Amino acid sequence: MASESIDKLAKTLAETLPQGLRSVRDDLEKNFRSVLQSGLGKFDLVTREEFEVQEAVLARTRQKLEALESRLEKMESGPRAKKTTKKSAKKKSKR
Repeated sequence: MASESIDKLAKTLAETLPQGLRSVRDDLEKNFRSVLQSGLGKFDLVTREEFEVQEAVLARTRQKLEALESRLEKMESGPRAKKTTKKSAKKKSKR
């Protein structure tokens, strides 16, 4: 989470304090900020930019995999595959 968002959230929390606690508002805002940063730091989060980069890498990888699967399927069902199948059948019948 961006530092600006944490600051904004800490400030919002501090502003919601009752009137009697407003005198310690600055200290509480710093504590809120510290607690938020610490708590969010424990999560294994990535930025939106990092996520989008990995999403693009995954999409390209998926396209390459599909292309390779298609090529393999064509190779397996091509003319050489039929000859190999016939030779295998002849060998089996001679046994």
